Amino acid sequence: MPRISPLPPKEWPKEFRAAMAALHPPNQRHPSMPTENRPKGLNVLGTMAHHPALAQAFFTFNGHILLATTLTERQRELIVMRVAAVRKLGYEWVQHLFVARDAGLTDEEISRIGYGPDAPFWSELDAAILRAVDELIEVACISRPTWDALTAELDTQQVLDVIGTVSAYDMLARIFNSLEVDIDDDIAELMGR
Repeated sequence: MPRISPLPPKEWPKEFRAAMAALHPPNQRHPSMPTENRPKGLNVLGTMAHHPALAQAFFTFNGHILLATTLTERQRELIVMRVAAVRKLGYEWVQHLFVARDAGLTDEEISRIGYGPDAPFWSELDAAILRAVDELIEVACISRPTWDALTAELDTQQVLDVIGTVSAYDMLARIFNSLEVDIDDDIAELMGR
């Protein structure tokens, strides 16, 4: 049972509906995510609907992370899925499982994310991205060897987007875990497909 019951869409305040527009940044680099046959995320949205001002602020940041990041969609999803694995957060994992597949991650790669950067078959960059997630969550700092591996292939904005993406999804993990947000009802049906 969640600690804060999500508001159903018909009860969302108009300020929250306006805040949702921030999920679509003006400088969008990546296509909008598919919505057909994808999780709707109503439990997290309904929870955020209790605080439209906070939602507006977070959605502005999250809109950048999702659609305007300088990272590839695949790199972004490596980060999101690793945060979910490290934080043992089922909600984030199942929501982004579909997004990760859409971004080009194979089921085999997705299964390796749980084993982390030392799992076999990662490229140097993929391993460095996963290691950066672990280091940022564990000690709030990217080590020099990981930094060197990242900057060998990523530019300054991309490295900043790595840090921002880890931070955004680690914050969501704290929210979801603290509020005990339930996995949405539509997930079971979508997983069955």
